[in-house]
Amino acid sequence: MSTHDVELMGHLMRRAGFGADYEELEARAEKGYEATVDELIAADSQEGIDDLLLYRYHPDHQGGLGMAGAAAYWLYRMVNTGGPLHEKMSLFWHSVLATGYQKVTQGKGMMNQIAMFRQHGMGSFRDMLVEISKDPCMVLWLDNHENHAGAVNENYGRELLELFSMGVGNYTEQDVKECARAFTGWTAANIDYVAMKAQRDSLWPYGRMSLRFEYRADDHDAGEKEFLGHAGRFDGQDVVDIICAQPATARFIARHMYHFFVADEPPVPQWALHPPADPEAIDILAQAYFEHDYRIDEMLRVLFKSEFFRSRSSWFKKVKGPAELVAGLLKLTGRYRLPDPGLQEDANLMTVMGQTLINPPSVEGWHQGVEWIDTGTAVERINYAVQQLSDPARPGVKRLVDSVMRASGNGNATADSLVQACLDRMGAISVDESTRGALLEFAAGRVVGDGGCGSAENVAELVELVASTPDFQRE
Repeated sequence: MSTHDVELMGHLMRRAGFGADYEELEARAEKGYEATVDELIAADSQEGIDDLLLYRYHPDHQGGLGMAGAAAYWLYRMVNTGGPLHEKMSLFWHSVLATGYQKVTQGKGMMNQIAMFRQHGMGSFRDMLVEISKDPCMVLWLDNHENHAGAVNENYGRELLELFSMGVGNYTEQDVKECARAFTGWTAANIDYVAMKAQRDSLWPYGRMSLRFEYRADDHDAGEKEFLGHAGRFDGQDVVDIICAQPATARFIARHMYHFFVADEPPVPQWALHPPADPEAIDILAQAYFEHDYRIDEMLRVLFKSEFFRSRSSWFKKVKGPAELVAGLLKLTGRYRLPDPGLQEDANLMTVMGQTLINPPSVEGWHQGVEWIDTGTAVERINYAVQQLSDPARPGVKRLVDSVMRASGNGNATADSLVQACLDRMGAISVDESTRGALLEFAAGRVVGDGGCGSAENVAELVELVASTPDFQRE
């Protein structure tokens, strides 16, 4: 097992999960890269999660009335799940098929939607589009409960084509209208329409707590429709079948996957104006889409085993999103292996970094990449990273410092060996030359000193310094 094998595994686990400590990276590298990819794809998303224990200490996570409990519950899963890729895909779909609490105002419904992503996120894209079309939160979010035979509301039909499946330039306005007609009668039960119109909608006593999909045949437009060159008495599932068979759909979902897992692309509204950064990679993923009957897991298998993903040229080219940063740090420090009220504060801190889970800013989801960073969010991100790694009482921090000291020579370290051990033990991360120079200067002056490795406190300071670098914000 080479150093490159461990570094490559670090790259995989940052992108296909929320990072891993050095011991896990070594164990996975020993198992082999391709075997690890297959294992991540096949993993059970429930492994490592004891919902009953969590609900005992956090009953609000089960009730899910508000936004805060739902976000904290999801963060707990990101940190503790034995199926990290499944949880990462839930985050992927949450941004692609964006639905927000701001309009749904029901945390339980949003938790149910994320659970649906967890269940279907690795399967057929066709199944995913059908399930999201039936999701009560999406029905409310894009007003399909107001889409009636003879009184069509185009909101969902338009966004299904523009932002969820094909992209601008691949359909006509007439296709939008016909798509909307196909989804008439697809609504949600237990909505108090009168109260909503009067702006006095309530969660109590039942209200949105028991939202569920409902198909109303008497409200469906069963007439002839012409959609994307096809004619027939289509309903929503027929429309999804037609959408999924389009080359534009294959390329659209392929570009989303490349953007999320490989390298940052411009926001989706700019895609019609800017070609993909790597057209060949998009072609490879689009081919896998059709060869495997629209299955997302098989597209991921091709992606993670591809040269364009494994190449060093793709390493550390993406800016971590707030959820990825927070979950990764909590895994590294060993916090929240069991339920703890403090989890709520960590979930809330993601908001000041620019990402409120289950409440994306619009139907476009979050604009990612460098747009995660501004003068305000950069300070919050750095402060959070340093604060998490500054407490030597945390089991992961103590284990990390001890591991760095052992790896660097236990008293006979050079500045170079100490810095490298620190970077390795923090997840096999890489830094640019200017960052490495600053770390070496600090290690030489504060930690190594007169030839000794220095105290655990000084090594901990070096760990904090690494966490404060711009390089640590990338994955």
